[in-house]
Amino acid sequence: MTMGYTGRILRIDLSRREIWQEETDEVFRRRYLGGWGFIAYYLLKEMPPDADPLGPENLLIFATGPVTGAPISGSGRHTVGAKSPLTGGFGASEAGGFWGTELKRAGFDALIIQGKASSPVYLWIHDGEAEIRDAKHLWGKTTAEVQDFIVRELGDEKVRIAQIGPAGENLVRYACITHDLRHFAGRCGLGAVMGSKNLRAIAVRGSKRVEVADPEKLASIRRWLSENDEALLAGLRYGGTAGGVPYLNASGGMPTRNFLQGHFEYAEEISGQKMAETILVDRGSCYACIARCKRVVEISEGPYRVDPAYGGPEYETVAALGSLCGVGNLHAIAKANELCAAYGLDTISAGVAIAFALECGEKGLLESGEVELRFGNPDTVLKLLEKIAFRQGLGDLLAEGVKRAAACLGAKAQKLAPEVKGQEIPMHEPRFKHGLGLGYAVSPTGADHIHNIHDDAYVKETRSGFKRARALGILEPLPRNDLSPRKVRLFVYELLWRTLPNMLGLCIFLPYDKHQVRDIVQAVTGWDVSIWELMKASQRVHTLARVFNLKAGLSPADDYLPERFFQPFTDGPLAGEAVNREAFHKALNLFYRMMGWDPQTGMPAEHLFDELDISWAR
Repeated sequence: MTMGYTGRILRIDLSRREIWQEETDEVFRRRYLGGWGFIAYYLLKEMPPDADPLGPENLLIFATGPVTGAPISGSGRHTVGAKSPLTGGFGASEAGGFWGTELKRAGFDALIIQGKASSPVYLWIHDGEAEIRDAKHLWGKTTAEVQDFIVRELGDEKVRIAQIGPAGENLVRYACITHDLRHFAGRCGLGAVMGSKNLRAIAVRGSKRVEVADPEKLASIRRWLSENDEALLAGLRYGGTAGGVPYLNASGGMPTRNFLQGHFEYAEEISGQKMAETILVDRGSCYACIARCKRVVEISEGPYRVDPAYGGPEYETVAALGSLCGVGNLHAIAKANELCAAYGLDTISAGVAIAFALECGEKGLLESGEVELRFGNPDTVLKLLEKIAFRQGLGDLLAEGVKRAAACLGAKAQKLAPEVKGQEIPMHEPRFKHGLGLGYAVSPTGADHIHNIHDDAYVKETRSGFKRARALGILEPLPRNDLSPRKVRLFVYELLWRTLPNMLGLCIFLPYDKHQVRDIVQAVTGWDVSIWELMKASQRVHTLARVFNLKAGLSPADDYLPERFFQPFTDGPLAGEAVNREAFHKALNLFYRMMGWDPQTGMPAEHLFDELDISWAR
């Protein structure tokens, strides 16, 4: 085994029922790393950019990174990619858990699926082998039912399973891919791509170890994390990502009622702290990780009974299906999370679609005889989730995503749709974090909060984000509502750095600084990589994703921020604050120039293709 890699990619053509393997060389691996890098390369190299996202030509790619499966906390991640049915452009989404590690232990760095099966199938991948199996009997079932059936059929309780639910089967444009019921490649509608191929599940089992070049160097980083565990991870472990709800709410950055407000009166009742005090029964983890930040909840009585098999809601879910819809009932939110996991729905896009419908209902732009369209009714949210997953009634419209739904409802509704490039806005408020709004606009996948900056992390020298940014030459703190050239510079540098975990297979929540990330990559691969080389690899993949999007028909006109965020809050801690339109457009133009892209066409400058060693992508 090549250190950190297997050196092999598994290819499957479902139309022809053909299975083969390809080998990669070290130059390819070091140039593209993995995850986003592999996905951008194969999408642009092998697939017509104008391919139908829900057609057989679309490639569905599961890609690990060099760190995936290494014996270090945060190594339990992989990326899924395809042309997105939401945006029509580059689509990529990360998942934690154990599936990516298992794929590598089975002998493969990536899995590339093309074509469409003539009837429902699932894949069985195990120790260098793969087979296509019938799945007609699995179609229409919940994810837990399919998980149990495949485990029984294969006779191995340790098999790891990635699958879609009914939402993916029904081609809901924001269907997700569920891994072992609790870990999700949620964004970009990749579950719909999987469903369009009649592929219900991918079961993986492997017995090979992931070899690393310098085990002692990794062990020293593990010891550092273990010795500082309480100081660095205790808060995340106790409250999960939803532990930040009280802070965001007090700051005015808690998305509420379809982003009409930034402060929710029931925030304390839906926080991670309240969850820990009431319905939390366990703290789950990902491969080799000591953080244990995953929620496992159970409710055995009352109207909202919840099965712990599906884990529990994280922050994005609590906000999207809670405050964004005006729902302050934690039990109902936990039930909504369970339904999304069972049906295979991205909780962010589903929550935004419902909140959009609720505002349209309250403003007389949408009528429904099926449910009451008003904020604050948890039963409306639960009913709409089911209707979306099965494309019933109003759910059929909302299953198309808010951009397409708003286009059907008219110009007034379009002003209420929180999306960029067709992907729904995550649960972080641009009027609180102005640089984040720029990040939403220029993200190649549509609005995203992961490969982005969170401005409040750089406002003081004592903040962890600022401390780590010093390694990139960011020497002075910047206000959260700043969009100056210095903020754009910060954003560009941090964008390139924060995309790296999506290439490496490393979790962003582990508190490694930039030098430690470099050390981890060196220890795993044996390469003499530098921070500079890693950032150039990230720039390479952003350039490839940009070229793919341009060839797919996107343009600079698609790098926008919804009108709502240019309008000030009318109440709450940030009353009167909005993103400054002129400052935003100046920042956008400067971002293009700093990235080496033409502000008019969006095309990367000619010299970049040679400088980044991707002349083939011209």
